[in-house]
Amino acid sequence: MQAISPLDGRYREKTKVLAEYFSEQALMRYRVMMECAYLVALSKEPKINLRKFTKKEEQMLFDLYEKFNDNSYTAIKNFEATTNHDVKSVEYFIKEKLGKTSLKDVVEWAHFALTSEDTNNIAYALMLSSSLEEVMIPEIKKIISELNILVKKYKDLPMLARTHGQPASPTTFGKEMKVFAVRLEDELANLKSIKIKSKLNGATGNYNAHSVAYPKVNWVDFSKRFIETLNKDRIQKLEINLVTTQIECHDSYVRIFDSMKRTNNILLDFDQDMWRYISDDWVIQKPKQGEVGSSTMPHKINPIDFENSEGNLGIANALFEFFARKLPVSRLQRDLSDSTVERTFGMAFGHAFLAYVSILKGLGKISVNEIKIKEYLTSRPEVITEAIQTILRREGAEMPYEKLKELSRGRKLTLEDIYKFVDSLEVSEKVKKELKNITPENYIGLASKLTALK
Repeated sequence: MQAISPLDGRYREKTKVLAEYFSEQALMRYRVMMECAYLVALSKEPKINLRKFTKKEEQMLFDLYEKFNDNSYTAIKNFEATTNHDVKSVEYFIKEKLGKTSLKDVVEWAHFALTSEDTNNIAYALMLSSSLEEVMIPEIKKIISELNILVKKYKDLPMLARTHGQPASPTTFGKEMKVFAVRLEDELANLKSIKIKSKLNGATGNYNAHSVAYPKVNWVDFSKRFIETLNKDRIQKLEINLVTTQIECHDSYVRIFDSMKRTNNILLDFDQDMWRYISDDWVIQKPKQGEVGSSTMPHKINPIDFENSEGNLGIANALFEFFARKLPVSRLQRDLSDSTVERTFGMAFGHAFLAYVSILKGLGKISVNEIKIKEYLTSRPEVITEAIQTILRREGAEMPYEKLKELSRGRKLTLEDIYKFVDSLEVSEKVKKELKNITPENYIGLASKLTALK
């Protein structure tokens, strides 16, 4: 009730799944995850005089993040009240926990040779990776699946196309849904292929502290191996970035955000098309008992799900665009202006996710008005003039385009008008019959076949 952001207020029930990845508590958990995994990796490096941990001790460390809860978060925030440094507070939290176990002898190895940005960048990389593969990508796949149901069901339903808002060569409703499904599939493949860069090279990117303490350790190889341990069972992989300043440059984040933005633009395009189909009564929204469409007009069923989606996609993309401008730029070896920006990743993902949920809800409430679509198509027979002039070109007729233009442009035609025109042509009876067999309903080209393409 007191939330400033609608994501945590009005829309909380729909977006709360993302709190596991983007809340402040989630950030602390991912930091703990990184620090504990790093400590285990140090224990496995033979050239470092840190004793090996038992399986039970390794599980103690894993439990710090696997069983991370409200009390864990509160303990870290209590440290932060004194330190005024969130990552140092995570270190102190881990040390306090280890100090009560058989690992009390290794507490000073927590956060060994690291800068806070080593912890942060890997934590954010894990957040992005997990949220994409566990929440965002599955939701996009659901939309593609729903679109493909429409593709299959209506692949043969002829429909008037419109270019520049004007009647154009017919298509099928299924093929137009296929366009969006293919675009989303292509962009999803691109998104999944992006590896999220991470760094583990210290305060200015040179392994200064690491190498001065243990010059015989190959820290470059250690970093590569460590990142690979984090990739186990991950679809959205992390990848080491060896040459950085104090911060990882965030270029791979931008690739992720740009791909998300393109996905959102495809869906925004879809929202607007669906809005128009509903406006034209080509797509009907099913009434739901008890719902109200207008506070004053009882008859209305508004396309609010597609409109809500459109608005949220716009907000998400505005944030993604800002991230893309801001994050790759940092003064000299680092400034802190990226920190507060990274904390808003959840807002962009939240508005995008809310849009996806709205689209799915909208798709669950519609039916295609086949009668209306067919009626509108047959009322615009002028769209077959393209077919006629093309066949006449094939037959070598003189200026067929211009003749059809004179017949049809700016006029309301009927099929009888077109048949009379055909009868006046100096072509064979066979060609005239061929021309008269063309109707708006059958002039759909390969639209139906195109729906079967992968």
